Amino acid sequence: MVILISGTTHTGKTALSQRLMENYKIPYFSIDHLKMGLIRSGKTSLTVNDDKEQTPYLWSIVKEIIKTAIENRQNIIIEGCYIPFDWQKDFEEKYLSEIKFYCLVMTADYIENKFCDILQFENIIENRITADIDKAELISDNVQNLQLCKKYGLEYILIDKNYKIDIEL
Repeated sequence: MVILISGTTHTGKTALSQRLMENYKIPYFSIDHLKMGLIRSGKTSLTVNDDKEQTPYLWSIVKEIIKTAIENRQNIIIEGCYIPFDWQKDFEEKYLSEIKFYCLVMTADYIENKFCDILQFENIIENRITADIDKAELISDNVQNLQLCKKYGLEYILIDKNYKIDIEL
């Protein structure tokens, strides 16, 4: 089984993946690690600021990793914001039946009320390169992700009052 965990920045994708790894003993793979490996090795001319261009580039690799894991009957959690919302088009049914997708989405109210907490926990699993996070942009990105999940009929986990996410596999 392949578990895909998506969401915009600061939604807790990596923290959830880490918790699932510890609970279920399933390894996880961060698409950010792939991105940084490709950038640092000079295998791409894209930079950390080329987010829109990163998705098709990284997804072309990640979708093949997913197929390989399924073909070898290996479980893996893959997390990152570089999973396109129309990802299902890249897989035949024999693969789709082995993939579970979850998108973490924070409501505008949650972001407004918990913005300081969101920033406080940004380095809980990984050390981020410090960047100013714009609250309005974070709200806009989460609203857009929710709309895209609904458009494509994708599973999403709405973070509204408290940050408590549990996924049973």
